[in-house]
Parts: sequence; C-alpha cells; structure tokens
Amino acid sequence: GVYELTHNNKTISLKTINAVQQMTLYPELIASVLYQASGSEEVIEPVYFYIGIVFGLQGIYVTALFVTSWVMSGTWLAGRLTVAWFIINRTDTTRIDYSIPSRENWALPYFACQVAALTGYLKKNLNCSAEKFCYLLVSASTYTFMMMWEYSHYLLFVQAVSLFLLDSFALAQTEKVHEVYKIYLFSLFLGYLLQFENSALLVSPLLSLVAALMLSKYLQMNMKKGTFMSRLLKIMYVYLVLTITVTLNFLLKMFVPHKENEHLLKFIEVKLGLNTTKNFTMNWLLCQESLQAPSQDFFLRLTQSSLLPFYILVLIICLFSITQVIFRRICGEPLKETVKLEDGRIGERPEIVYHVIHTILLGCLAMCLEGIKYLWTPYVCMLAAFGVCSPELWMTLFKWLRLKAVHPMLLALILSMAVPTIIGFSLWKEFFPRIMTELSELQEFYDPDTVELMTWIKRQAPVAAVFAGSPQLMGVIKLCTGWMVSSLPLYNDDDLLKRNENIYQIYSKRSAEDIYKILTSYKANFLIIEDSICNEVGPVRGCRVKDLLDIANGHVVCEEGDSYAYSKYGRFCHEIKMNYSPYVNYFTRVYWNRSYFVYRINTVISFQS
Repeated sequence: GVYELTHNNKTISLKTINAVQQMTLYPELIASVLYQASGSEEVIEPVYFYIGIVFGLQGIYVTALFVTSWVMSGTWLAGRLTVAWFIINRTDTTRIDYSIPSRENWALPYFACQVAALTGYLKKNLNCSAEKFCYLLVSASTYTFMMMWEYSHYLLFVQAVSLFLLDSFALAQTEKVHEVYKIYLFSLFLGYLLQFENSALLVSPLLSLVAALMLSKYLQMNMKKGTFMSRLLKIMYVYLVLTITVTLNFLLKMFVPHKENEHLLKFIEVKLGLNTTKNFTMNWLLCQESLQAPSQDFFLRLTQSSLLPFYILVLIICLFSITQVIFRRICGEPLKETVKLEDGRIGERPEIVYHVIHTILLGCLAMCLEGIKYLWTPYVCMLAAFGVCSPELWMTLFKWLRLKAVHPMLLALILSMAVPTIIGFSLWKEFFPRIMTELSELQEFYDPDTVELMTWIKRQAPVAAVFAGSPQLMGVIKLCTGWMVSSLPLYNDDDLLKRNENIYQIYSKRSAEDIYKILTSYKANFLIIEDSICNEVGPVRGCRVKDLLDIANGHVVCEEGDSYAYSKYGRFCHEIKMNYSPYVNYFTRVYWNRSYFVYRINTVISFQS
C-alpha cells in the first residue's frame, strides 16, 4: 500500500507521483497503522475513525493552550479563559469546522504542545527533571510538527527569530536557546531523510538562520574576552547573524536543486509590491481570500468577544516592562535570579518575553495575510487570558501608577481573580446560548448537481476514462469516484501548476483546436465545464478565473482607464454550448445538468458543417 502511494500512476494521467511526499500523507499513514493495530475494523468505519483522530487532536490543541496559559500565570483561571475565547472565536482560531483533513489541523496541535513545553523550558529556576521533560517534549513535538505539514519550517522560522531576539536582548539563558536551535537542526536533518530527501528543508530560511546563529555563537566563544574584536563582535552580533543567514541561504539555493517553494517566493515579491506579473497562477493565488489582508469583520468579532481590547492592554504593559528591562541591561544592571510578585517586573520573565515577541511577529504576518490569523488568534487568546489572570502584570502596572491608597499587591491579587471572573460571566451570558443553538442545528450536505454528476460518472464513464476540468472539481471526482484525472489542486509542483493553468484555458478566449490539443496532450477523454466558473460574477472584477486568463493570454485591451477583454475567438466555455462547428467536430456533449456540462473528447474528428 505504501509503495503504491509513493509510486502512484493511477491518479493523474501521464504522471507518476509520490503522493506521500506531494500531499504530505504521513498523518494518514499513521492513522491507518493505528486503525489496523487497534483492531477497529469491526467496530468503526475508517472515515469516522479518521474524523475522531482529527477532533481528538483539536482537544489536545486546546489543552496545550490551557496548560501554556496556566504555566505562565500560575492559575487555572487563565486556562479556562483561554479555552472560552478560543471556542467563542473559533471562526478565526481554527478551520476544523469546514476543512477536517487540512494539514494544519494535524500539525498545529503538535506545535501548541511544542510551545507549551518551550514555555516551561524557558522558565527560570526550573528543577532538573522538569527541564529534561520539557526538553524531550520540545524535541518530539518539533519533529512531529515538521512531518505533518509541508510549511511547518516557515512557522518554526518565525519562532526561531523570536528566540534569536530574546537571546540578543540577553533576557534568557543562552544555553537553553541554543539547545532549541540544535533541536531545529536535528528535526530538519531527520525530516530531510524521512521526507524522501525533501530539498525544501535544505533551502529553508530556518536552516540558514540556525546555522548562522550557531556559527556566530562559535565565533563569540572562541574570541578572547575583553579584546577589541570581541567587543565589536558583540555590538555587530545581529548584523553578523543576518548577513550570514542571507549569504548561506543564497549559496544553498545556488547549489541545492529545488523547485517546491519557488512560487512562494515569487508570490511574496508580488504581494509586497516588489514585482508585477501576468502569470495566471500567481494572480489567482493573490486573489484568494486567505491571502488578502484581514477584513474589518475580523477585528470586529475579536472586539465583540472582548479579546482584542484585553490583548492590546496586556501587550502594551508587557512591552513597556520589557523595554525597561532592556534599558537596565544596557546600563549594566543584571537580571534578578528570582522575580518576586512585589517587584512588578513581568518583563524579566523570559517565557513572557518570548510570547510577546512571537505574537507580535505572527500578528504582523496576519495583518498581511488573513490565513495567518489561524496561527495568530489562538496565541492572542492565550496571552490575553494570561495577562488578566496574572497578579504580576497588575503589580507591574500599579508600580508605574505608584498606588498608595490601597496596598498594590493585595489589589493585584484581587483583580487577577475578579477581572477574569467578570469576563467569564459576561461571555457565558452573551455567547453560551448562541453556542448551544449552533450545536442543536443539524446541517447536511446538499448539492444535488454534483451528486448527479458523480453518479453519472460511476455508472456511464469507462473505467479507463480520464477527466479534465478545474483542479478543485478534479479532486472531488478522484475522491468520490476513483477515476483518473488530468490535474489536482496541488501547488507545490511546477508541472502540476502548469497543467492547471493549461486546463483552465477552457474558460479563456481560445479556439476549439487549441483547447483540443491541450486536452489530448494530457490523454483526457472527457471535459467538464462548470457553469459557476464560466458565468462567474465575482465581487472583485479582475479576480474571476476568466479575467485572470484574459490577462495572462494578453486578451485585455485598456481604453480610457477601462479594460476590455478582446480576442478573435469567443469564450470557449460559452461557444461550446452552442453546438456548432468547429466545436461539435472536436467535442460531443454526453451529459449536462444545471451546473455541469460533460463533453466527450472525440478521437476521430469529423469536419462536417
């Protein structure tokens, strides 16, 4: 079974793919082993076993956030408030509601466990056994996370930058931070070997950054202290790390053959306005909702649940405290071994500083790409809940205000219990009835046109038939019928990206002969036209599939500030429905309903008028 997945030639026509690598099917392989080993064949159907595992992982995800907030604040109230905010804002914290098999639903629970373990590991005065446990958990969860999601190394890169800044400000034990760097290196090396020598890991920014950090550390350690060079190196540390990182990444990309994530770098260039393109795939990605800036509704939802105001309050207090600590460090004042409640110095706790930096970096990315909100918002819930439940944070605020009428420590303890309790009751009163109403609603899938199409394929199409159409529909056909298709919605393979663009030409202004040549080059036997794409009326003009194809094909003419699509051929998906020559010579309609039109691609072409 594993061999058939790694040498799969029954999914995409004229192409053998390693489905395990290209689709990151490691979670499914693990689930299948558990299904067989647990003897669940006679107890539960595979699909429900699979869904049960994914939902169970979401439970682990929320539990990890609960534990992280508890460890940081010292009270379980913070954990409960984190979970409450996570569930209330689930539209912006998780995609589990409508995308169960998504890779991130498998991966992010392990990342949350890693963050929880890292939080404990960074704490001061941790006993030896607890430190070892946290270290082992960080190691195991980092590697597992990397295996579950092809883009995991980018999120770990953001985390590594957070740790680098934490170490640069001398707010954490350097030895601990560098132990985490070693975990990254080990996970990258092991991942490279077990992911069929995945070159994307070798050219990843994570590897370049960690290697630069380790090299800079080595140079510092081997430089005699007190000399001019050692002092210069300390001052130029950040510049040195950045220079080595960029240089190393450039050299690796020169010598290591890689293709997997080139389109991501091109996308970032265009997104940041550093480049422009007429490329269909690139412009299509830029038009996706998850890759747009977040809407006002997102911030409104977070504000209505009181999450955003409290997060901003906690962030401001922590940032001011961290700034004070950094200033003291510059002035030569050492960090305290043990920070007491009455000190009001929450910025001296390394685990707090790490989370503040981490949420700021993720927040900056989330402001550019809405899809990143699913990585950012859970940690906003956790940090906000920690803040309002932490006596230290309130004490830090009261130290600045210099309260004299009331004992600040007593007031901090009271507020750390009263504020989360009030928030909890207000959330329960406003959102609990809504959640119960949603749970009582029984929804079902209803798309009769698609069901009819799949039924027709199973009953009427030849077993060896190959279907062509939009990549999203081809994925549905493969899953529901098992028939071979000409493309799939995968964006980590240049050949498949080119295929998708070529087959999307069925919605462009191209001749029947051009489309016929494209489809027969992929050995397609049937073509499916989707009325929803052909007659799409998108909210943003220029982001419809047909608009993007016209731009890519040079069929757009600009006159007096307005753009018009022009070609000597009509739009193929419209013209083929008219049933006149030359379209009927190349294609024969064999099935249709309100949403789909299926055409057999003729092997013998008739040129009758």
